[in-house]
Amino acid sequence: MMLTTEELKSEIRRMCDEKGAIILAHYYTIGDIQDIADFVGDSLALARKAAETDAKVMVMCGVHFMAETCKLLSPDKIVLCPDTEAGCSLADSCKAEDLKKFKDEHPGYQVISYVNTTAAVKALTDVVVTSGNAKKVVDQLPKDAKLIFGPDYNLGNYINEVTGRQMLLWNGGCHVHERFSVSKILELKAQYPDAVVMAHLECKAPVLAAAEVKGSTATMLNYAQQSDKKQFIVATEAGILHEMQRTCPDKEFIPVPPEISESGLECSCNECNYMKLNTLEKVYNCLKNMSPQIEIDPEIAKEAVKPINRMLELS
Repeated sequence: MMLTTEELKSEIRRMCDEKGAIILAHYYTIGDIQDIADFVGDSLALARKAAETDAKVMVMCGVHFMAETCKLLSPDKIVLCPDTEAGCSLADSCKAEDLKKFKDEHPGYQVISYVNTTAAVKALTDVVVTSGNAKKVVDQLPKDAKLIFGPDYNLGNYINEVTGRQMLLWNGGCHVHERFSVSKILELKAQYPDAVVMAHLECKAPVLAAAEVKGSTATMLNYAQQSDKKQFIVATEAGILHEMQRTCPDKEFIPVPPEISESGLECSCNECNYMKLNTLEKVYNCLKNMSPQIEIDPEIAKEAVKPINRMLELS
């Protein structure tokens, strides 16, 4: 028998109580999942928050590397991933074997990895960063340090620009943020002249140059909550608009569409197909069956948690 949306939500919360579980939802998941979550946020913030709770089980509604990060910070807890096919184009753009080869070709270099990476890549990393703390972490490293930054080229390019560094940049990117264009932003700006343009640091340099607010999803959300402006043009995955609208009901948020949609048709917003693999039915089933569970090779986990801890020390 098919359960209705409300019945699914009710059953999910009942099972959470029964099994000592919590639901973690990334800002880019669908609104129904964000509505039933114990915590909504960015990937690392969610993993850290979950680690502080006494929950025995956590359901990470996001993408696979986020569930891995939860397991790294909570090795003794059960971490469930509603759909293990929920990957990440950015994490996929940097394979551990390719990074190892690149490191071997550049002896003496430290590796700074964006949190959007697999545990195996984190295990080859000296320090992890988020889009929110990357500048702060890089600023604290010695000025003469030889640095490799990956996998997001756009974020690394931005950090080079604002710090004056010359880090070697891995040529990776997020398929969602790569699709934003200045022309679409200018069209919207003409339509909404009083709106503030906000862009994620994973966007290309020309898009960031057109934005008044540049930063992580949390940075954009906080700005919208504190600003006296009423309209915002938002260049990041459209899932964040749910939380923006929920916390700022009197404000208007306009998503920037992709330059060209994957179907070749015009569409009004830019979405991550991986994030949208998370559904209420999958959350329900993974709690009911207690699978799929995330496991990480102990040797990889031992190394992968070190650069996260170093980041926490520096930020």
